[in-house]
Amino acid sequence: MPLRFRMRTLRRNFALLLGFCLYATAAHADLKLCNATSSRVGVAIGYQDTSGWATEGWWNIASQTCETLLKGALPSRFVYVHAVDYDRGGEWGGKNDMCTTEKSFAIRGVQDCIKRGYKRTGFFEVDTGEAKEWTIRLTDPGQGKADK
Repeated sequence: MPLRFRMRTLRRNFALLLGFCLYATAAHADLKLCNATSSRVGVAIGYQDTSGWATEGWWNIASQTCETLLKGALPSRFVYVHAVDYDRGGEWGGKNDMCTTEKSFAIRGVQDCIKRGYKRTGFFEVDTGEAKEWTIRLTDPGQGKADK
């Protein structure tokens, strides 16, 4: 096989591989949370997927950093968040009760939290508007709590 033909084939294969890598990166979608506060925070999330309700936590997120909470397309339009300010105290919560524990957890279902040995915790709702990826931004008090 002539050298010129092999070089052309190598260039074509490299271009196809590069295009595939760029497509795979562009198709990537996640749920991320950015901690725009001056404190370390602990974060728990809740969502409904094809198996029902789930809550997961705790992600410990340093000040001024972001963390991927769920990889891939969002499981539902609404995501629920509860966060705790480790340094100054206080929390971000809401009226949507879900189950949590003090340590790292993944819990199925949101009913009878206390009967099942969990804590009942209030989460705030984030409407992602059917987006496949979303970034939640926690801010210090008075600056809003969740932005795209």
